[in-house]
Amino acid sequence: MDVAELIAAEDVLLFVNAAITGTGQREFHASEYEQGLSLAFLHRYLLVNYREFYAAALALDVNDHNAARIARNLLAEGSVTDLEGALIRRRLQELPPQRVYRLFRELRKAGINNRRVRAIVRDWLRARPDLAFDAVKYRAGLKDAVKHTHLRLDGELGTFLFTPHKSASYETPILESWRRAHHDKNAIYDLPYTVAEGFAAKRGIGREAFLTRIEPRLTRLERLRLQESGGEAVKTDLSRMPLTRLALYTLSLPLAERRTRRAELTGALRAAALRTAGTAAGTWGKVAAVLDDSYSASGSAQKLRRPLAVALACHFLLEALAGRYVPLWVSGRTDPLLARAEGPTPLGLRVLDGLDHRPDRLVIVSDGWDNAPPGLAAEVLRIWRTRLDPAGTCAIVHLNPVYDAAAFDVRRLAPTVPTAGIRDAENLPALAELARFAEGRTGVAELNAHLAARVAAFLGEAT
Repeated sequence: MDVAELIAAEDVLLFVNAAITGTGQREFHASEYEQGLSLAFLHRYLLVNYREFYAAALALDVNDHNAARIARNLLAEGSVTDLEGALIRRRLQELPPQRVYRLFRELRKAGINNRRVRAIVRDWLRARPDLAFDAVKYRAGLKDAVKHTHLRLDGELGTFLFTPHKSASYETPILESWRRAHHDKNAIYDLPYTVAEGFAAKRGIGREAFLTRIEPRLTRLERLRLQESGGEAVKTDLSRMPLTRLALYTLSLPLAERRTRRAELTGALRAAALRTAGTAAGTWGKVAAVLDDSYSASGSAQKLRRPLAVALACHFLLEALAGRYVPLWVSGRTDPLLARAEGPTPLGLRVLDGLDHRPDRLVIVSDGWDNAPPGLAAEVLRIWRTRLDPAGTCAIVHLNPVYDAAAFDVRRLAPTVPTAGIRDAENLPALAELARFAEGRTGVAELNAHLAARVAAFLGEAT
């Protein structure tokens, strides 16, 4: 294989790993500044040297932070192709609205206002299901976007955005509720939670009374965040929670509560895993998993317990995907519901235990900091792949939920084992497929074919 092709493939995969895991926030081993600087360099490097691949990353499982950054960088450079424009439009449909409005605000502050930008902003706004709702909940963002694109809003919506107190009444219910909320406490509970919360604080309404009455208007994620922060008046419907979010919620509970609610939590996690696995449930043969619950899995103040939550969610998903399943937690514990981030990281020993079961697949979910003893996992995997199983009868993949700013990549265990970054366990099957390109035996042609297929499927879903 041509060396330049191999380098290009490695560069693209390096960026994809970073864009899946890195959010610019503090990690266990790196500061927020280091994370941000490292990601900024990678975005610029890919944009300049591999623009086609850079845009195609929007069709992959990159996180929202990096998806918005890719869109901004492409639009800032100008000369956006039709394919790039289609990818940006499609990805903006998936991003949370507050992040899209933030992106539009960044474009306005940077003075990026070419024809393509205006068209994308206008198309996204016109596709919003309820622009009046956005006018109340994201008023500043919508106002900036309208100014930036010179979009004309007829009727009372334009009046509300720019002179909200001018009208004596509004025909649109949510706009009228906002107007009445300034003098009528009951109208507060017809508003979105984040808006109503501000009115309640100004009017001196007690927290518990406010939560009880606003509960019917809470979104799924608002319910979960309130429950995690002690909102006793709010009950969370676990049956609707995505798998990784459910794992984060479970780990936020005290151990005693997890024991008390064992049947409820375990049932919800398994149900979420089966929904995620879909038709692939039970098709992966015999699977062994090495799951990192060492101290570094506690994450950071900004990403509290995130690595451990990914490992817990992967545990239940692999259980659903496997015909036979062997979980091996680094700590040696056997009760996943009581998982906690403590102790050293004897990855090498657990990898040996996993291979001893002769699985069809060995999946390692870890930040890659093997320290008890250091380097044992790499040596075990090297010997296994080069001497004991050179034909690769056991498929091994390392999934890493933590971006390593110093290496501009996720930390790898061994050159002979493919590593992919992972942020949500829901993406595990797709990432296991992508990881095969990291083994060094495929080049740009194969990677390009894979990305082209993902782009086609991504854009096809929009139509």
